[in-house]
Amino acid sequence: MDKQGEAYWKATLGLLTKILVVWFIVSFGAGILFADLLNGIHLGGYPLGFWFAQQGSIYIFVALIFYYAKKMDEIDRKFDVHEE
Repeated sequence: MDKQGEAYWKATLGLLTKILVVWFIVSFGAGILFADLLNGIHLGGYPLGFWFAQQGSIYIFVALIFYYAKKMDEIDRKFDVHEE
């Protein structure tokens, strides 16, 4: 693999790592590990830990999909492997 291919792969893995960390923190952290701590805060009448476990994580996941698509497009254009 050439230098540009390695740099592209490194940028892609870096983006995936960031997204997976956010995904883990939101799903496992906010929904399970820190649920009791977050339940002291209410959002829309529901405890925040419950809200993250039921709805908030879905909103974050959808936002991550759009963020991933936007950032991958930027990475593809940077390394000139984008589709027209």
